[in-house]
Amino acid sequence: MLGTGLIGLFYTMTLHGQRGRDRVRAVYSRTAERAQAFASEWDIAFATSDMAAAIRHPDTDTVVIGLPNHLHEKAVRLSAEAGKAVLCTKPLARTGAEAKCILDIAESAGIFAGYLEDLVYTPKTLKALASVARGALGDVLWVRSRETHSGPHSDWFWDLDQAGGGAIIDLGCHCIEIIRSFIGKGIRPVEVTCWADTLVHPITAEDNAIGLIRFANGAIGQFEVSWSFRGGMDLRDEVAGTKGTIWLNHFLRTGFEMFTSGDGGYVAEKAEQDTGWLFPVGDEVSELGYVDMFTDMFNAMDQGRAPRESFYDGYVVNAVIDACYKSARTKQWEPVLIEDWRGQTDARPVTGMKEEIDGMQLVKREHMPDGRIKLILRDKGSGKVVQRFEDA
Repeated sequence: MLGTGLIGLFYTMTLHGQRGRDRVRAVYSRTAERAQAFASEWDIAFATSDMAAAIRHPDTDTVVIGLPNHLHEKAVRLSAEAGKAVLCTKPLARTGAEAKCILDIAESAGIFAGYLEDLVYTPKTLKALASVARGALGDVLWVRSRETHSGPHSDWFWDLDQAGGGAIIDLGCHCIEIIRSFIGKGIRPVEVTCWADTLVHPITAEDNAIGLIRFANGAIGQFEVSWSFRGGMDLRDEVAGTKGTIWLNHFLRTGFEMFTSGDGGYVAEKAEQDTGWLFPVGDEVSELGYVDMFTDMFNAMDQGRAPRESFYDGYVVNAVIDACYKSARTKQWEPVLIEDWRGQTDARPVTGMKEEIDGMQLVKREHMPDGRIKLILRDKGSGKVVQRFEDA
């Protein structure tokens, strides 16, 4: 385990939870004191402030990177040189170019490389994705993903050089991969337009942003991210298709509500209070996707297959983020530059209604309060739109 911050804690909690067979055998932290304290807390035999020593330790077969963004390339390079499988937290890198370098290092070495994008592994998301794959929503037209809270928990997130950006690279990376997963990861993201600004905090990077992503098949993705949202962590997704809609609320108002005038204790990540009305999360590491994420990663290793999320996915996300930052500066649509596109090159456009009645195109069918059915129809020749009633 490389890293002993919040993400390293969540990862270790997951790996050591429920009498699991996967264990952290060595831990690295940037200070020896923190490494030893973390090792003592989680019964880890080897603790060090030497990254290479943790990676090369004989009991290490898989390297889990939970480090600040600027250290990802170094950690992947050391893992590749040692021939160890590597799992890297999100985002893969600070820029698309850096992500491509990381991807090339892993692929050249032939090591297993998984991208730890936990929010595409939440139980609700996995079930929603299965519904979309079955055709329950028809063609996906639009996906909206929102992640907002009052700001990250460690100093390096707020440093532009170490992080590579602000709320977009921290939270937008989640949203972009959620959007890609619902629209289809084989559908190329073509261009983006993005607004970003620093509204609240005295920092160089953006603390709020909204972006639109247009895909090759005509579908649209929309993300909303903020480091100044008050009231906890808001994780929501909406998926709209030609035949249906999905709404997901992952963290706030999920059915567990509690009021206390005493001590509520730890409530959930990014919760801002422990009295009054609270919204606890029952099993945080499961609800945030960590359990299914690591299960997929280790099953993929055992089965000799690719995981759901790979370093290539991380690279595509970084390429989209690059376009977002450029668009925020130019205030216009900007292309998504992907050097090595591996998806579809002839994506089928999303298709709308095809039904015809008496040679006219059906625009809408609606049941009226009086029991009749109203049909909105378009004449294919003239383009004229008319309405007609029929009995139910």
